Amino acid sequence: MSHDETMDYLVVGAGPAGLQAGYFLQQAGRSHLIVESGAAPGEFFTRFPRHRTLISINKVHTGWDDPELNMRTDWNSLLSDEHRPLFTARTARYFPDADEMVGYLADFAAAHRLRIRYGTRITEISRPDTGPSGPGDFLARAADGTTYRARRVIVATGVTRPYVPAIEGVETVERYDEVSVDPAGFTGQRVLIIGRANSAFETADNLIETAAVIHVAGPGSLKLAWQTHFVGHLRAVNNNFLDTYQLKLQNAVLDGNIERIRQQPDGSYVVSVSFSRVNEVVKDIAYDRVILATGFRFDPSIFAPECRPELAVNDRFPAQTDAWESPNVPGLYFAGTITQVRDFKKSTSGFIHGFRYGVRALHRILEARHHDRPWPARALPATAEAVTDAMIARVNRSSALFQVFGFLGDAVLVDRDGTVRYCEEVPVDHLHTAVADGGFGEVGSYFTVTLEYGEGHDKVNPFDISAGRVSQQDTTGLDGRYLHPVVRAFDGAAPGKATAEHHLTENLENEWDSEEVHRAPLRTFLRPRLTGPAPAPAARP
Repeated sequence: MSHDETMDYLVVGAGPAGLQAGYFLQQAGRSHLIVESGAAPGEFFTRFPRHRTLISINKVHTGWDDPELNMRTDWNSLLSDEHRPLFTARTARYFPDADEMVGYLADFAAAHRLRIRYGTRITEISRPDTGPSGPGDFLARAADGTTYRARRVIVATGVTRPYVPAIEGVETVERYDEVSVDPAGFTGQRVLIIGRANSAFETADNLIETAAVIHVAGPGSLKLAWQTHFVGHLRAVNNNFLDTYQLKLQNAVLDGNIERIRQQPDGSYVVSVSFSRVNEVVKDIAYDRVILATGFRFDPSIFAPECRPELAVNDRFPAQTDAWESPNVPGLYFAGTITQVRDFKKSTSGFIHGFRYGVRALHRILEARHHDRPWPARALPATAEAVTDAMIARVNRSSALFQVFGFLGDAVLVDRDGTVRYCEEVPVDHLHTAVADGGFGEVGSYFTVTLEYGEGHDKVNPFDISAGRVSQQDTTGLDGRYLHPVVRAFDGAAPGKATAEHHLTENLENEWDSEEVHRAPLRTFLRPRLTGPAPAPAARP
């Protein structure tokens, strides 16, 4: 029998992002519900990745006993004040089986008694009451007839539809989400895999022992994660195939565009490839099988026309503001892998170890906007010494800044009365907007603290010892290509336009605490930009 329920927040999807959002809403005592079409959390991981090995790091033995530091090498656990349950307690496998993720998410939901309604498939989200007085409540209708009324909706459904590029004949090929994963079925065959991300190479690696010829094709240059530092690019765990190409074992990576696919009467294919390396020369190549592995996209079909979100990046993701809100549907927020539109192929918002911190930041934004709870902050003395100590402590310990590099940053706010406040893990773009709008109070000037890779880091081979040399005497960090702290100064009257910038020199162990190399130069940078007086120098013994 159908009935209605009303709440402040409806979270759609009980994957890792939905659970993370539900945890923070529950901790804050907000009226909410998570709805999930499956019978348990994390249904996506019951099917993907197809070959059942995660590429998210699970490093159990770190040598640290600090739970915050341990999260730097634990890419699967969700955040909680209790630091439990942890994914690392389930398995010691560095690249775990996907079934472990399914079990972990169930453990997390049970341990925190999250409010989830399973077997609830939302068929339509509408907003019929929007009018001159402002937007009304969202109405989410489920397949069982239940209607959920919510002031705000957080969509955490992930990317659930295959992304199919516009290629003539593409509808005749097999797709990554459907093709058999039994390599025996490809014995002696010529196989083309379209796509050059991890799903494509995961598929290729699975066929190395049985297929006669494997080609992996796609436009542009192949990007390797160890060089670009974007974990969605090709990972070493999936790149055995590259050896078989460069060591002349019948396989190849084709750099170019697929112009057309023609299926023959016997079921085989002739594929026209335009090669980038040879001035777009088009060659027809015969294959027995063609597999499409070009990724996934967001499914907007459940939204009624009056609240259908705008899309971005070839319509693959919902467009979002710096607060993860739909720019055309106020009150509609997003969490999880679909938030990668904000740092697309640059940082880690598309992955658990990134978006878990994004969800926490989203929660803090919602608390400030709708519940009069400002961003958590702690007061600091207005001195270069105190601010330096706070910054150094954070960059040496924070997992959020370490994982979501360049996107999340700590903020040191200098109010017009000279008061200094330290706020942690603020999305940098949102910080600038909120300062301009007065969302952080009367800010006279402010600093951001981020961890970033050096300019041009993705163009340099990190194993080439002639590239990116840094002098031992260098204390600016400007030549550093590896991850290092960056502090920028801003005028509160012109948010977003840096007035000064300081780089801390990179360090092999990611420990930026040398007095001579790190602390002293940072104090020198900060001192003229803070109102507090410098202390008298210590007397010489």
